[in-house]
Formats: sequence, structure tokens, C-alpha cells
Amino acid sequence: MSELRVRDVSEADLLDRILRVLGPGSRAEIGPGDDAAVLAVPGGRVVATTDTLVHGPDFRLAWTSPYDLGFKSAAVNVADVAAMGARPTALLVALALPDWLPATFVDALATGLRDALAELAPGCAVEGGDLTVSETLTVAVTALGVLDGVEPVRRSGARPGHDVAVAGRLGAAGRGLRVLFGRFRDADGTPLPVREDELSAAERDDLDAQLRPRPPVGLGVAAARAGASALMDVSDGLLLDASRIADASGVTICLDADLDDDALSGGEDHALLACFPAGSAPPGFDVIGQVIERGEAAVLVRGTVPRVRGGWDPYADWDSELG
Repeated sequence: MSELRVRDVSEADLLDRILRVLGPGSRAEIGPGDDAAVLAVPGGRVVATTDTLVHGPDFRLAWTSPYDLGFKSAAVNVADVAAMGARPTALLVALALPDWLPATFVDALATGLRDALAELAPGCAVEGGDLTVSETLTVAVTALGVLDGVEPVRRSGARPGHDVAVAGRLGAAGRGLRVLFGRFRDADGTPLPVREDELSAAERDDLDAQLRPRPPVGLGVAAARAGASALMDVSDGLLLDASRIADASGVTICLDADLDDDALSGGEDHALLACFPAGSAPPGFDVIGQVIERGEAAVLVRGTVPRVRGGWDPYADWDSELG
């Protein structure tokens, strides 16, 4: 018997598949099933963010399983909530699905969403969303969070004399992307399935960082409670994201740790970059530099303007950027 495709089932059937996987773990007053979710909000303030993953510029099905797509879709959104010093509480997920996809695709994607939240943001749940048909597979996620009695941490509070610190990995996701582009495409540039037996242990680890990122979500709240003056998610590379804090705060950030080019310019790490009053970085954060008065450059690396380009640009040509 042929496998069911998205085009063979109704929207209600697809929604039922997703809800069966996600289960009854919701803490909402009103969860999935109505026109909107109703969430209890301690303190009366909600942190909200949204992110969209589109087949082509953001992922390729030849390289990304539906489980990994669900996992990453959750991870990158809860990282942005954490980057405000908040605790993630709910996701709203919109799927635009080509009708030729196997219906089991949404089972695996929902499982990835569920497992990512259980691992990275316990207590956070998918509380609703939308389903539609599109020629281009797209996953759009809105994430909500609460501040748990702390003030939101913005990018604009870094001050001279503060430490610059990072929690999480730097560089692995960028290396993983280079492995995909360098090893798993045909002569025309078409992505090919990853052959696990051809990968070293280090390459498997880098691919996992790219396809299934694990940001240190809980450390966002820890940073806020420790008095972080600035905080953000390192999604576009350390140099570029550090320059965003520097520009917003009107300062220069000096990075003096032993950081290689991958750590400086690789994107999609989803580490947390923070500034703290000197000596106050909490456990889990490693100090990698200092904030000084604004000079000619937004970011310096060991006292000099960095020679490597900084940052991930979704509008750049992947082939020219990655070779």
C-alpha cells in the first residue's frame, strides 16, 4: 500500500497527528484547538520573538531530517527568548507544507519540537499554530517567555570596564555547514544525503551542532539575575553579534581570548553573549574580553581590527560564502 502524503489527508488529520505527538503537557489556560491560546502571564509582561526556517536558504531536506528540523526550529526560538533574560513558556508553530511530503513528516517534526523543548526549555510547550500548503517547505515559530521578576536584558547596556562573556559553543555549527557544502553536493551543486560512515567523530559533532543546536537556554535567566548589562544570542557569528552590542551600547568590545576564525565568524552557534560588571559573570559563562570606551572599531580581537569577515548573512550566496 502506498504511503500517505500530505495531499492525501485533511488539515484536521495533520493537526491530530501533531497533537498526538506533542501530548497533553500544556500549561496554558486554553491550549491548541481554539483560534488563539490563552496563557497565564506572571507579572503581566510577555517576551515574544519569531523566526522562520525556509527550505533553501535555511535548510535542505537532503541534509536535514524532519526530526532535526523540528528540533532546530524550537531551539533557535527559545534561544532568542533566553537572550532577553527570560524563561520560554510557549511556542506557536506555523507549517507551510508541500502536498507531496509524506504525512509522517509532521510526526517526526513534531517529535523534534517536543524533544527540543523537553531538553532545552522544560515547561515550555507548543500551544497552537497554523497549517497551510506551499510549494516551499517553511516552518515559522513564535516563541513567548516570561521574565520571572527580572528586568529584560537588552543589547544597549554594556559599559566600559564590564567583562564580555559567552556561554555555549562557538564555531562548531559553521564547521558543520562547511562539511555539508564541501562534501555532500554533486557536480551541479545539488545537495546529497550525508554518508555517516565517511565522517570523523569531530565532523559528526560539528554536524550535530549545525542541524540540532543546543543553546544554553537556562543561562539566560541566570545572566539576568547576575546583573548582565547586555545579552544576545550568537546566531550570526561572534564578531557580528558582538558588534551589535557595541553599536547599541556606544562602546568597543575587545575580545582577548584564544578564539580561532571559526569561533569568530561562524554562524548559528546560538551561544549566549553577555556583558557583566567586572567579576560578576555567573557559572556557565566564560570571560572572553572587556568593554572599553568607543574607538574607531566596534570590535577588536587582541587589540587589532579582525582580519576575518564577521557573520552569517541569509541574503548572501551560500556557494560564494562557503566555497
